Formats: sequence, C-alpha cells, structure tokens
Amino acid sequence: MPKGLHTTGIYRYALLLIVLLVGTRLQAQSLLELLPGAEELSYDEKTGIQRLRGNLNFIYQGNVMYCDSAHYKPRTQEVWAYGKVHLNKRDTLNLFCDSLYYNGKTRKAKLWGNVRVRDREYKLTTDTLEYDTKASKATYRYGGRIENITTNEVLTSRVGYFYPDTEESFFRGNVVYKSPDLKMTTDTLQYNYLKHRVYFYGPTDITNKETKLFCNKGWYDVRTEEGVLQGNARIDQAPRIIEGDSLYYHPKKKLAIGRGNISVLDTVQKIRFTGGYLHSDETAKLDLLTDKPLVRMMKSKDTLYLSADTLYHYRDTAGKTLSLAGRQHVKIFQDKIQGVADTLLYDKAAGTLDLWGNPHFWSNNSELQGDSIRAYIKNDTLVERVHLRENAFSAMEIDSGKYYNQLAGKELWAFLTNNEIVRSEVNGNARTVYFVENTENNDTATVIKRNGMNRIFASDLRVYLDSGEVTGVTFLKQPDGIFFPIDQIDPKEQFLQGFSWNPAIRPKTWQELIE
Repeated sequence: MPKGLHTTGIYRYALLLIVLLVGTRLQAQSLLELLPGAEELSYDEKTGIQRLRGNLNFIYQGNVMYCDSAHYKPRTQEVWAYGKVHLNKRDTLNLFCDSLYYNGKTRKAKLWGNVRVRDREYKLTTDTLEYDTKASKATYRYGGRIENITTNEVLTSRVGYFYPDTEESFFRGNVVYKSPDLKMTTDTLQYNYLKHRVYFYGPTDITNKETKLFCNKGWYDVRTEEGVLQGNARIDQAPRIIEGDSLYYHPKKKLAIGRGNISVLDTVQKIRFTGGYLHSDETAKLDLLTDKPLVRMMKSKDTLYLSADTLYHYRDTAGKTLSLAGRQHVKIFQDKIQGVADTLLYDKAAGTLDLWGNPHFWSNNSELQGDSIRAYIKNDTLVERVHLRENAFSAMEIDSGKYYNQLAGKELWAFLTNNEIVRSEVNGNARTVYFVENTENNDTATVIKRNGMNRIFASDLRVYLDSGEVTGVTFLKQPDGIFFPIDQIDPKEQFLQGFSWNPAIRPKTWQELIE
C-alpha cells in the first residue's frame, strides 16, 4: 500500500468529534446552568419551556454552550439552540452549527446548518449531524468533509457513521481521501481504530506518485502499511503491472503475494508472467510463480512461451530480467520450435536457454536430443543455433514417418534461419543415416522419389538441410559409408543406435503448456 495514507489521525478524529455529545450518556445531571450574559429569560407554564435570548452562555451536562437563543424543557430534558450555536468541551473540542436539538431522555441529538467540529488541527464540516447516545452512533447523511489543516489531508463522503464504543467509523457514497502524496476513491470505507485497519468495499482506486492500486474490496493496516486487494486486484508500478484475484502487498517489506489468475506484465520488456500463485520479493529481486505458471516473451509476432511446475524470475536493481529458471515439466512453444525437459535456465544477457533432464527440442520436422541442450536466442524469440552436448541425436521425419534422416555423435550443433534448421555439424564419433531423393517434375506435380539410403560413419561431418531434407553432406576425416538401394535396405542399418521419435510429448499449441 502506498505511503502517505495517514489514516490513524484523520479516522481517529472522526470518533473524537462526538465526545461533545458522549458526555450526556455518562452524566446523570439534567439541569441547565445559565451563565451571566443572557439578555432575556421567559417561561411558558403551558408548555413548560424556558426561553432564553441574547448572548446566551450556559452549561448543560458538562458542555459549555453559546448561542443567540435557546429553549429548554426540564420535564423532558430537551434543549433547542438557535443562531451561532457553539459547544465547547475541554477547551480543545469545539462544535458550531446554526441549530441544535437534544433530548436528554432519548439521548438523541441533531445539528443543522453549517455544522463544523474542530479539535486542534482537525475539522469536520457537514450540513446535518445526528447522534444517538444509546446506540453510541453519530451520523451525517448529506455530505461531510474531514480535514487535517496541518497535513492537508482531506476525506469527503456522502454519508458517515461513527461508533465510539467499538471505535469504528464508516463512510459511504463517493468516498474520497486526499493527501499531498496520495488519493483514494471508493464506494464504502470502514475504519477500525483498535485493529488499525481500513476496509474498503466497491471499486477502489488508490494513487500516489509511484504506485496505482485498484480492487473491488480489501483492507489496509495503517501501522504496517500492509494490505490485501481482492476482486480485479491490480498494482501498477510502471512499467510493471501485477494483477490477480487477490493480492497481498507490503511495501515496507517490499513483498507482494498473489493468488488466483495472476498476471505480471512488464510493458517495456514485453514479457508477461501468468499463474495461480505469485511470491514477489523486491529485496531479492525474485518472482516465484506456481500453479500452471507461464511466461510470454512478446518481442516479435512469434511469441515465445515457457512453462514449468515452478518458475523463477530474477531481476536486476532496475527491475529488468536477468534470468528465468523452471523446474519440473518444462515446456517451450513457438510456432516453429518446441521443447520439453525437467529443468530450464534462460540467461537473458548471454542469450542462452539451457535444458536438462531428458531434454527434447523440435524444429519443423526435426527432433533433437542430448544429455543437455543449449539454445542461443536473439531478441528473446529467435533461435539462432542449438548445441546438443553429449550423446547428441537428431532425427528428421520424412515421408510421413516411413523414413527418418538421422544424425548422432558426441556433440551436435544445429544452425537455424527463421527458427528452421539449415545446417547441422556433428563433432566426435559422427554417424548419419539419410535417404537420397530425386525430384521429377511433370505437367501436374512435383514427384519425389527415394533412390536409397546412405549410412555413413566419420569423425566429424556437416549436413545441409532444406525443409528437413538433406541437400548436402561434408565429411571431415575418413568416412566409412555404404549405400543401400531403396528396395535393399537392411532393417538393422535403417536406425542408428539410440534412435527415438516422440511426437506425443511435443507441444502442439501454447495452451497445452498450462493444461
């Protein structure tokens, strides 16, 4: 919750203002003590009303009252005061109005016209103020304004309720709080002084110099500055925006916790995090997301999606992304590339994305596997090359799964253009199986014919591809190869050791990442 919401003072005053009238509940005295200065005094035997006029100054039930004229009915303990009414309590609390009525038996009071209550630096202004001593409740119904003249804090609302016994106050209807550093608007606001908490109900906006908050309901602790926002909750600290069903916010501890439909958007970096749970620590510059977390990198039209059971987002002191880490059931999706693994680490500065734990990487019709895989990413979305380290294997499906071009070796580099593999290099114990083709054009179509299969072993080799088809092979150091005509392929030679093809685990849409 933003700094600048000095609610302890202004809401405490909302309760103190009725002390002027609380005394009537605590004292048994019902006589009116007239002080010197009245110009006229009369008594009506039929009504039992005493009338006083002219510079009145009297004490009633412990309060000093001044007015132009007053009516007093001892039998019913009723007092009417008119014209420049002024009540004083302990010399510090003063009340002004045009007219006042108080019934000592029902213990109800009402003040009309230019009602003003002043207690040192605090001031209440309203048109009508009612007080029920038995219910311990004060109310204004036609607009009120509470202000601190030393701090320039102001609260306005259409209706206000004050309960001194429970030390609670309620404000309803166009509630607006303003201070030099902050503005809050809401429909209904409750303050509990004993708990030091402000509760707000209905659409609520809170704005200060650095932060904008919104919710449908919530609470705020005036001592710790912590709070909870619920219902379309939003914390806007540009360029970072956090949204969720419920957000816990503690600016002193630099902590935010969210539950339900969480979204964290960086409008400058164009990266969005979503999930069911968020723990954001500004001191550690770390965001932790669980419950189907998903990262969207939106630097280009081809958004890159990352997901895992648990996602970690590390930021620098300026709030910019340093790295991303994912644990368990890691998945990657883009229109032309996909991947799965047990663990992921994306280093934004280095532009590297590492996959460990049974990693698989797909590009077009190619599937890459290795003990670990590192992808080099440009501009958060474009994969330029992929490095398979130890036990590298690449399989390319051709002819609807009937045949597979294959590469294997100690390590493999795949080079991509527009996220499609155009060249592969195998270093150490290189092996390949690929099918030779001929293209024939006739009047109606282009026909691809498989002439046979090459099986080649070499120390190192380089393979050139186009749309997954081998267009050329360069052997480095003494190749050992054999060619099989298409109708004489030895099944034992068709697949390299370690071959596997896993279309079932390949993500087909980004929605699958959170299903």
